[in-house]
Amino acid sequence: MPSAAERTRTLVQSTCSSVLLIPGVDAAAWDQLMPLTRSVGPDGDLFLELPADSPAVRTATHAEDDELTAVLELTDVAPVSVPHRIRGRAWVSGWLTTVPGLSGPGRMTLRLETGEAFVDDLWGAEEVEPEEFRDAAPDPLIEYEAELLQHLHAAHGEQLATLCGLLGGRTEGRCAAHLPSVVPLALDRHGLRLRLHEDRGQCYDARFEFPAPVRDVNELRDAMYTLFEAAAR
Repeated sequence: MPSAAERTRTLVQSTCSSVLLIPGVDAAAWDQLMPLTRSVGPDGDLFLELPADSPAVRTATHAEDDELTAVLELTDVAPVSVPHRIRGRAWVSGWLTTVPGLSGPGRMTLRLETGEAFVDDLWGAEEVEPEEFRDAAPDPLIEYEAELLQHLHAAHGEQLATLCGLLGGRTEGRCAAHLPSVVPLALDRHGLRLRLHEDRGQCYDARFEFPAPVRDVNELRDAMYTLFEAAAR
C-alpha cells in the first residue's frame, strides 16, 4: 500500500481543493484563502500562489520572519458520483513567509515550511514526519486518475462488475440484483478500489491489487487487462 507520506504528497500535488488556515484570519474569506497553485520544493516546503490581495498574503507580509503559523487543509473528493464522496483529507502545518518575485502581476507566492502533516483517507489516519513528506513521491497516476476513473465508470461498468467475482466468499449468496452499483472510487500505482452500493442502501469498498506497481498509463493498461482476464475465468 502507499505510505502515509506518499498519500499526503499525492494530495498536495493533485488538483483536489485546499484552503490555507491562519490564526486570526477570518475563515469566511475562504475563497481568497484557496491557493491558485501548489508545488513542493526539494526541501519539502510548500509553495502556494495566492491573489496578492488575499488576507493570507497581507498577514504574511506583516508578520515577523518564521513566526506565522498556518495549516494547509486539503479535501479529496471522488471525481465520479458515489455515496460518501469525500475520499480523504490531509493537513500540512508549518511556518508561513512571503517569497517575492516568483509570481506574476496580481499574485504572490507564500512558502509554508513543513513542520508536520497528517492524512485521514481510505487507508486510515496517520501522522507524517517532515522528512518523510520531503522524501516521498506523488503517485505517478495522479495526473490522469480523474479522467481514468470517469472513463472506467462510463465505458467499462460491466467489466468492473465482473471483478466482484474475485472477492470469493464476500459476495457468496448475493445475486447481481443485490449489487446494482459498482463504481470505480480510487486508482493508484498499486491497484484499483471500487465502491459497491447495494439496493438495500448499504455500501462497502473492495480493493484489487495489481500484480506489480505500475509506473505509467501503459503499464496500467496491462494491469487492468490482467485483472479483467482473471475475473473472466
